[in-house]
Amino acid sequence: MWGGTPRIDPDQSTIRRRTPRAEGEWVTHFLGEFFHSLDPKGRLILPARFREPLTQAFVTIEMDKCLALWPPTKFDAKAEEMQVRSQGSDADRNMARVFFAYAQEANPDRQGRIPIPANLRQFAGIEQESQVVVTGAGDHVEIWGVATWERTKGSGVSALAGSNAP
Repeated sequence: MWGGTPRIDPDQSTIRRRTPRAEGEWVTHFLGEFFHSLDPKGRLILPARFREPLTQAFVTIEMDKCLALWPPTKFDAKAEEMQVRSQGSDADRNMARVFFAYAQEANPDRQGRIPIPANLRQFAGIEQESQVVVTGAGDHVEIWGVATWERTKGSGVSALAGSNAP
């Protein structure tokens, strides 16, 4: 299970725990919901608490029409999963192809901005200079268009509340 004593950042947006698997290794869990805007160059300012664990990062497309921002070790695991898919059915191979075709390095600059390329913005329905929602998703960060996030969040809230209503 989880193990270790958690170290919780003051704003509660990331949690690090020592894991029994690798003594001394910290595992980061990204948490929270943040509203930000893209700048005129299509860059996103990361929430301050996400910057340290994402000094090196990869941005990809993800299910449900959002983008995912991965630290390198988690990206490696996702890439391995996609490599396995590339040996599967036509649909799996196509999913792996598109995943790798859209994947990009997205290392933040000194101001914590990451570039979101036009093809990724188009996939997620995010306009340049528009507001986006940045959410913690455990082992990665997701970037959503506001309307898509509100629908997804509503569905998730209903499911957590035990309701089947949309």
